[in-house]
Amino acid sequence: MKKKLLMFAHYYYPDVASTGQILQDLAEGMTDRFEITVICTVPSYSGTIEEAYRNKKYYFEQINGVRIIRVRVPEFSKENKISRIKNILAYFFRAIAACKKAGGQDAVFTISQPPILGGLLGVIGKWMKRAKLVYCIQDFNPEQICAVNYSSNRFVVWVMKKLDIFSCGRSDLIITVGRDLVETVKNRFVGKKCPKTVMINNWIDEKMIYPLSQDAPEVLQFKEKYGLAGKYVVMYSGNIGLYYDLENIMKVIETFRDRTDVVFAFVGAGAKLETLKKNKEDKDLANVVFIPYQDKADLNASLNSGDIHWCVNAKGIKGVSCPSKFYGIAAINKPILGVLEQGTEIRTLIEEIGCGEVCDPGDYPAIEAMLRHAIENKPTQINSRDYVEKNLSKECSISKYKDEISKL
Repeated sequence: MKKKLLMFAHYYYPDVASTGQILQDLAEGMTDRFEITVICTVPSYSGTIEEAYRNKKYYFEQINGVRIIRVRVPEFSKENKISRIKNILAYFFRAIAACKKAGGQDAVFTISQPPILGGLLGVIGKWMKRAKLVYCIQDFNPEQICAVNYSSNRFVVWVMKKLDIFSCGRSDLIITVGRDLVETVKNRFVGKKCPKTVMINNWIDEKMIYPLSQDAPEVLQFKEKYGLAGKYVVMYSGNIGLYYDLENIMKVIETFRDRTDVVFAFVGAGAKLETLKKNKEDKDLANVVFIPYQDKADLNASLNSGDIHWCVNAKGIKGVSCPSKFYGIAAINKPILGVLEQGTEIRTLIEEIGCGEVCDPGDYPAIEAMLRHAIENKPTQINSRDYVEKNLSKECSISKYKDEISKL
């Protein structure tokens, strides 16, 4: 008989948030071993909510063997802190209420999203269901918030950290996504008993994301549609958010404003998108283009349209977060411009595989030199696809999740 597993997922399919896509893969990939129920918001990652999801508090769906309970949340603007907080709090309290509708459970799985509240949801779910708790930490907070000076209120930061340590301490299993993140867990419990913690890399569905030739019809069509044809494409694909220092990366890009043979493509959305767009207009950067998030069906063509890809984090993110965009870039065998601190999981992988150049966040002369070297030399031959298939495949990582959760 299958064990029952309740998953809290702030975002879930069809939302395009990276954590939502990871949790969809994970939920659907574990249905052979568990009965999965997911509690998530109605589709709302963009901030707006479709008319079909505005009338009821709860929506019940079944997708690919996964039972889904969606909770309605208010619309929000990613540039407005207050509206984001209202949206997050609505999800938190309505997810608790929805937990009562989920029935008996053997284990509860939660993720570090929303910050702090994701962990607390797991603890509350554990108590309500008298179940084991698995806490999957993709990002540590308040450490991530502090790294980008999102909050300067010391008391709030102190409370947030205490709450997340509380959630970690009540977990029966903590899963992190990087070796440096494992160390962060251990450092939180120096002199105390540390909860069982394992590291399992995130992944990409290598059957959906794979190398395409530059003359593949879908690549040609994508490039033509967004003005990339005939250019050397330096691409950033993913969340255009707070934790990537993209405003300063744009200042580096300014030094290449006269390179008509190069285009800098930003694919995605996020809290910093409008700031970057304004910067483009103010500086008249004709070789910078912004492209909306792509549906899953178009993601492979989008990624393959880049000749080289940014994989960046702001300074201070070591041990706090891993940019999951790395896995997609590696799967299509494209070279990487890594702006990542030494000892971080993704920088270590780039160095081990030899699939790109790396430098430290905040070292803008080094970032400019790295970018210039790439534009002049146009690297192409790397070996990341083989590494992904052997070590970072979807099946490999999900099997590790199933094995670890089954031991509880």
